[in-house]
Amino acid sequence: MKRPAGQEDLRPPGFAYRAGVLHCEGKDLRALADAYGTPLYVYSATTIRDRTRTLDAAFAGFPHTLCYAVKANSNLSLLRLFAQLGCGFDVVSGGELERVLRAAPRAAKKVVFSGVGKTREEIELALRSGILLFNVESPAELEVLFECASRLRKMARVAVRVNPDVDAKTHPYISTGLRKHKFGIALEEAAGLYAKVTRQKYTQVAGVSVHIGSQITSVSPFGEAMQRVAAMVKELQSSGHDIRYVDAGGGLGISYEGKMRNFAAQARRYAQAVVKPLRELGVHLLLEPGRVLVGPSSALLTSVIYNKTNRGKRFVIVDAGMNDLLRPALYGAEHEIVPVVQDASRERAIVDVVGPVCESGDFLARGRELAAVGEGELLAVLDSGAYGTVLGSNYNTRPRPAEVLVDGVRVRVIRRRETFEEMVRAEE
Repeated sequence: MKRPAGQEDLRPPGFAYRAGVLHCEGKDLRALADAYGTPLYVYSATTIRDRTRTLDAAFAGFPHTLCYAVKANSNLSLLRLFAQLGCGFDVVSGGELERVLRAAPRAAKKVVFSGVGKTREEIELALRSGILLFNVESPAELEVLFECASRLRKMARVAVRVNPDVDAKTHPYISTGLRKHKFGIALEEAAGLYAKVTRQKYTQVAGVSVHIGSQITSVSPFGEAMQRVAAMVKELQSSGHDIRYVDAGGGLGISYEGKMRNFAAQARRYAQAVVKPLRELGVHLLLEPGRVLVGPSSALLTSVIYNKTNRGKRFVIVDAGMNDLLRPALYGAEHEIVPVVQDASRERAIVDVVGPVCESGDFLARGRELAAVGEGELLAVLDSGAYGTVLGSNYNTRPRPAEVLVDGVRVRVIRRRETFEEMVRAEE
């Protein structure tokens, strides 16, 4: 979709203004709101394809697999799209594995299972499903894996997730690579676990795993982490361990302010930082991108309910709340919010964009400059494709919103709006 000169890379190609009206690919967002109501998540299939292929191309020449991080957005239709693009999957629960098996059963052989609290039931499901790799995060978990694999007589390929003690310089809630975090095992303790794996009949050493955090916009922490991992791999290989995989995790961030001007260049810098320490090790690289692929693919459409002024402070009250998009309340995250219909003549003011939920923490933006919008008009919360619906809830007995996938001029409902009966069905 062509944009005004000088703005070609201002935001992903899925969303652009045409004659002053915001479109997702070939569809007017006003028409989508009329047809499906609000709040409404709108996804661009083209954006997902473009970003996945761009990231994949950045690693060309080095053996690798993109294992999409299901936790970022677990909608079945999006999982099918990633499977069609040749991706594997990174899961952190049995439920996420079930989703992958439902969406793309053949992709089980390209699944890596991460997470600090895998239960016996989840481990058994993964063993029966024939997943690629268990990223083990504690000695206790490894003992449970030994027991389950032996009882089921299923081979488990093991990577120990190491904690490289690298500061990702991101929000503390999504930083995972320091020794104070619950994730992973200290580098100096990992060798003993690999020795235990080799003594078991139904487990085999297969790789090393690392993940230092999320929403990381500098590539230097990735390079630092991989240098430490590479040194460890060399030691393990010299000790006779067959390290075939290095799982570099995910975490590559996006701009939430419409300023990421060249994703291809960012992807190349990221690839160079990750691959450089691994070139002489003869390993297959696994990557766990999530946000960077789906985040910019979606806008959350919301309707203005009221405008309110309280002792000089101005509020725009909309029908999307923290139950629909929790990130602003949870992380203080800032999403770009734009009117669906542009009007340069309108007054601009500093406002809080807030939802209908009965909590002071229910906001989409605070102190934001925004063009005046009237009741019933539409706003679009951009870059909402990651950690949007997956963090949603029914708080205040509010239904989860509908989701639609736009592919050119075609629109498909990929999740219908929840009804009250569906919300209470399990209670009766």
